[in-house]
Order: sequence, then C-alpha cells, then structure tokens
Amino acid sequence: MKVLHTSDWHLGQQFYEHSRTHEQQAFLDWLAETLVSQNIDLLLIAGDIYHTATPPASAEQQLYTFIKQVKLTCPELHIVIIAGNHDSANRIETAKPLLQLFDTHVVGRFDKQAPEQVIKSIGTKNGTAHVVAMPFLRVSDISMTSDISYQQAVAQAYDEAIESAKEKLRTEHEPLIVMGHLHAKGGDISSDSERNIAIGGFESINASIFTQHADYVALGHLHKAQSVAKSEHIRYSGTPLPMSFSERNYRHQVVVAEFAGKQLTSVKPLYVPRHQQLLLLPERGSADLNSLCEMINALEFDTEAPPSYVRLRLNSSETNSQFRAIIDEALKDKPILFCGIERVSEQSQEQHETFTDLGQVEQLDPMTLLALAFAQQVDANAPVPDALKDCLAHVINAMDEEPIT
Repeated sequence: MKVLHTSDWHLGQQFYEHSRTHEQQAFLDWLAETLVSQNIDLLLIAGDIYHTATPPASAEQQLYTFIKQVKLTCPELHIVIIAGNHDSANRIETAKPLLQLFDTHVVGRFDKQAPEQVIKSIGTKNGTAHVVAMPFLRVSDISMTSDISYQQAVAQAYDEAIESAKEKLRTEHEPLIVMGHLHAKGGDISSDSERNIAIGGFESINASIFTQHADYVALGHLHKAQSVAKSEHIRYSGTPLPMSFSERNYRHQVVVAEFAGKQLTSVKPLYVPRHQQLLLLPERGSADLNSLCEMINALEFDTEAPPSYVRLRLNSSETNSQFRAIIDEALKDKPILFCGIERVSEQSQEQHETFTDLGQVEQLDPMTLLALAFAQQVDANAPVPDALKDCLAHVINAMDEEPIT
C-alpha cells in the first residue's frame, strides 16, 4: 500500500495582495500526475486546506475540481481530509455527504462523546488501513478543565480515538495511521508565516500521545517538512508552497509512505517543483537605495517563466525621501510581483534585525510582546509570571474558537 501525505495547502491565500490561484493550480496539477505515476492508494491531507475559514469560491472550486479529476485518473484512490486551525470545521463537515461519493473522507470536528467517529477504515486494492483522522482540536472539542491542561486533554482525545481504531483491526497486517494538525514538541516553525502556535507551551503537544501503536503519523500545521522526536514514522510533510519569504529556501515536498501489510517499509519525500520564485533583496541584512536599484537591474529573468515575487530590504538610515519613486522606476517593465519594502535597522552587536515596517507587527510572537510590555510597565528585572502567560494563552486560543451556528 502506498500512502501520500500532504498538508497546509492554504488555498485562497493572497500573497502580499497577489493571487496565488495559478501557482496553487500548478501544484495540484503536479500532485494529480504524481498520484498516477506513484500508483498511490491513499491520499492524506492533514489540515489547512484553505487559508481562511471563509475561503473564496474559487478556492473551494479548486479543491472539488481536483478531487473530481484525480478520481477520473485514479478511480481506486481514497482521500482523507482533516480540518486545520485555518479551516472552518463546519464548512469542512458540510461537504461530507457529497465528497463521500468520490471516496473522500472528511473530518472537520472531534466529538468527545463519540471519538470513534474520527476513525476511517479504508479498503484499498492493496489492503485495509485504519486512519485516526484527528482534526485541529479547539478547547470546545476536548475535555479541558481547571485540573486538566490542554495538552492532557489532547492526549486523552488521541488515546480514546486510537483505542477505538484498535478495536477495528481485524488482522495483525492492517496498518494504523494517525493524522493530526498540531504543534508537536521539537518541531521547527518558520519565522513569520505561521501564527504563534506554542504560546508558553500551551499548544505544543508531546509526540508521545501518538503511542507505540501508530505505524505512521501524518501531521500538518508546521510548514517545514521534518520528522518529529527523531522518529522517521512521525512526519510533517510541510506546505507545498512557501507561505512567506522565510520559507523561500525550504525544499517543499509531499511524503510517500509505503507499507507491506502493517510494516512501514519506506518513507521518502517527493519534491514539489517551484512554480514561482521568491526573491529577497538583499538575502541578508539591508542595502542603501543605490545598491538596491543595482540589485534589481542585475536580476535576470526567464521570459517563459511566471513573474517572481520580490521583497526589498532598505536600510533604515536611507534619507532619500523619494526612495519609493526611484524603486518603482527600477522595477518598471520587469516580470516582478512587488511584495513591499522593509525598512531594516541593523543591530551589529546582537546580530539581528528590527523591522520598522508596521505590517510586520501582526506577525510578532505575542509572548514576546507580553514580555516587552511587562518589562516596561511592571518590572524590567523580573520574569513574566506563569499565571499571566497562561491567561494570554487562553485568550489567544479563545480567538481561534469557531462559533457554532
């Protein structure tokens, strides 16, 4: 049995106000071809299908058209989709009856009263797999109390679901696959595209919750492809496209896991072709206006390739008030999708950069902001109390709660 694991498509994303529809379609076309060439039995999509809870109609059409097309070319393919934190659980659930007609199994929400509902037993031409299709878990989905932390409640939810899955195992030769959309401890996050997902450790989950019974763990949420806790069978596939300039050097991929009965025999990445390039000028530090213009004019472009995304880093000491007009002139008639200018102040002693672009504020770590405010307003020499950190964590998590209508 061959399983393809992917996640974090973020369909409908506007990249610095530029539509990514064609870029995302290029990935979906490549994926459709890969499912055929690799003879895949089961496709796992581990959350964040969409970039927002209310995606544009074009994004939903992309997903449904993709499913329809791959079922024509791979009629025996099964697909499992779970909701991520960017997705609307209700929206994902609404599509369930129709998608079942295309052998597509979707889980938008976990019901703590019926944990067995996230179990999908899927018969493929090469055997049966039992999938724990656990979506992103919000506080309202789990049994969290004053005595039970978020981590403990998540672990309990997985324990109950995995126990339900074990009851469905008919032979010792059927693999148990666990899906999740969460931040497993030890996973690396990208610096500016992922929303803060480990505030004070509140949402960082120990990988031990997957237990020794899982033969493969297909995770989503972190954008960097990686194994977790030094376990080759616990994987983030990562996002197939860079979601920010901090991810421009990632080797974006999907992961193919192959089973011989229950035995996981191989795990290998398949690298996604880069449809459009992301250029950060300069790559490190910043440059004055003249240097930036020289870098822009030195760029070489493939006339048959789609335009490149370009973001500029201008030294904050630059005093020419006409810098934007001069840069616009340098960019004129070039196949470039302009993604803004960062005014960067170099801090040579600490070797880090402070951005004066206000558009970056929303991407700062809330816990860092809390520490700065506490130092300024309360006590610069004392650490932030744990109770205050927990309070902030609960507030942020409540902001992620989806109203049930």
